[in-house]
Amino acid sequence: MKKIKCCFNGLGSLPMSKEAFSRVLDSAKKLEDASGEGNEYLGWLNLPINYNKEEFNQIISVANEIKEKADVLLVIGIGGSYLGARCAIESQNGVFQTKSKVKVYFLGINLDSDYFEEILNIIKDKSVYVNVISKSGTTLEPAIAFRIIKEMLSNEYSTLELKDRIIVTTDKEKGALKRMSEKEGYRTFIVPDDVGGRYSVLTSVGLLPIAVSGIDINQMMSGAREAVKIFSSDDNDCYRYTSARVALYEKGYNTEVFTNYNPRFTQFSEWLKQLFGESEGKDGKGLFPASMTFTTDLHSLGQYVQDGSKILFKTELEFEEVSQNIKVPFSKDNHDKLNNLSGKSLSYLNEIAQEAVYIAHKKGDVPQIMIKIPENNPYYLGMLFYFFEKACALSAYAIGVNPFDQLGVEEYKKQMKNLL
Repeated sequence: MKKIKCCFNGLGSLPMSKEAFSRVLDSAKKLEDASGEGNEYLGWLNLPINYNKEEFNQIISVANEIKEKADVLLVIGIGGSYLGARCAIESQNGVFQTKSKVKVYFLGINLDSDYFEEILNIIKDKSVYVNVISKSGTTLEPAIAFRIIKEMLSNEYSTLELKDRIIVTTDKEKGALKRMSEKEGYRTFIVPDDVGGRYSVLTSVGLLPIAVSGIDINQMMSGAREAVKIFSSDDNDCYRYTSARVALYEKGYNTEVFTNYNPRFTQFSEWLKQLFGESEGKDGKGLFPASMTFTTDLHSLGQYVQDGSKILFKTELEFEEVSQNIKVPFSKDNHDKLNNLSGKSLSYLNEIAQEAVYIAHKKGDVPQIMIKIPENNPYYLGMLFYFFEKACALSAYAIGVNPFDQLGVEEYKKQMKNLL
């Protein structure tokens, strides 16, 4: 079986920096022996091997029920409660979810009334199920969204029907949602105590919506399980990627731009931004995570990457096997002078664009890290999730911060409550 690889360009000796690599190995030891800060949140580390098989089968069973009875699944949650599921669904089923029988929409991710009204118009006269995800049940955005949706559904379904259509993913013992679930008789799945939100995509938090969309979560978990083995040796591509980004950070590059050439992975970059931003951005430290989808952003931010301040490096997702379905047709009048490309696939043109950008950015002294993925399927998606989760934890320890807290987010919540 092929595996994910990490390649470098324009980094000089940085990928092999002995000091950075040594600190990454020290970070790995902190993970293995649970001696680092935040060690109470290491449940994700061996989750693909030790996950709850009974709950996993229940997830599949409930997902099958929703696929049979629903037109729409509304996922209500914010941050790690929705980003993993959304990026997985779009990466496998497309930006427009053309492969999904049940459309999955996300609420509680903002406080914008126009967005909310648009969703309400879309789901009108549809068969709707709801998966509300929150450990506490009191986070403002999803809590308000759940209030509104619950009232709306109460006018359309009986109390008995509503009990089946609302599925809650929350704390196993405490919190507002847990109490409501017990009172109303809603089915529940557990947000593990030892897995933080941004590391929770391979728990029930991410797996239920992903399974509803038709993605094979057994294959996803299988890929993640293989990743646990591959990325645990003292010399592996996850550790090499981590040591490169740490070395670049210490050389003065303060921004990591995640890039890809497939719009299906735009939301994956959003997941990465939360993962790295909340894990590393503290104590005045950390790389700023940004993202671009090419070739689109080559026509907006490409100029800055090429000739702007030398503060950033690229981490690019590259797929080795892609679809060759759509080809450029021949034109009789050749008005655009592109008949030399007739018969070529769009994938071929995309590959040429990648090569051209690679050469251009090399000339522009832009450090480039390539994460090569054999193909875009659930197996390698699971492997990719684990690759970045581990790289993130290792990086945070290597630069001297706790990967698993987020006091800055809590400060914003506190100030919002005061103002309200």
